[in-house]
Amino acid sequence: MKYDPIKFSLGKIFNRKPFLRKLFYRLLDLLLLRAWHIKKHIKKWNKTLSNTVNILDAGSGFGQYAYFLSKQSLKWNILGVDVKQEQIDDCNRFFKQINRSENVKFQYADLTKFSENQKFDLILSVDVMEHILEDVKVFKNFHQSMKKNGMLLISTPSDQGGSDVHHDHEHSFIDEHVRDGYNIDEIKQKLEIAGFKNIEANYSYGSSGKISWKLSMKWPILMLNKTKLFFAILPIYYIVTYPIAYILNYIDVRVCNKTGTGLIVKAYRE
Repeated sequence: MKYDPIKFSLGKIFNRKPFLRKLFYRLLDLLLLRAWHIKKHIKKWNKTLSNTVNILDAGSGFGQYAYFLSKQSLKWNILGVDVKQEQIDDCNRFFKQINRSENVKFQYADLTKFSENQKFDLILSVDVMEHILEDVKVFKNFHQSMKKNGMLLISTPSDQGGSDVHHDHEHSFIDEHVRDGYNIDEIKQKLEIAGFKNIEANYSYGSSGKISWKLSMKWPILMLNKTKLFFAILPIYYIVTYPIAYILNYIDVRVCNKTGTGLIVKAYRE
């Protein structure tokens, strides 16, 4: 199962006009439970700030999180990096169109090699680490790149069924993953090796979140991979299913999940 063909098809539709791109971001914010969790923690982090901050969106993709961050404050300087040059060019073009290119920029970077000396107050990594084999090396680069008291915020699949893998003989739902998910103690240990302190890891996509993910993401993507004709009935599908998914997402963000297929991890440089 590959996401890239679906991303390409959606990109052709939503990149036609800036307002369509903004609509696409809004739809992603509503559909993706991880976006709910990330926004919750960023808003909480925002309450502790008083000065201009520098933020790294490590693995910026379509730029939806950079867009959300850019709306929070004009004092936030955001750098998005990614290994796909076409997405970097696309994001730079879009943010120039909406007059946010002064404080939001994108550049090509390999996270196993990218490092800045104590530059960033926040590093955001959303569904990136499961794609990178040399994860400890990346964590060390993150640590080197962060200011004192800076925060690293990670969203990644867990080993409790992340990537829709539940047994040893199964394969990841997403072909691009190099690992099916992190053990919660494993990722903490790797961050400690990299130098991070005060590490907090919690499960996301618990009982309610797993059902929401199937309704809002897994089943539609499986159907779109089989036939692009499903694009025509996709709006009707979401009209029926999304109210249920919304309630399930709301529950997942507000309860303490004892287990889950995702992890939300915060770590600090002292």
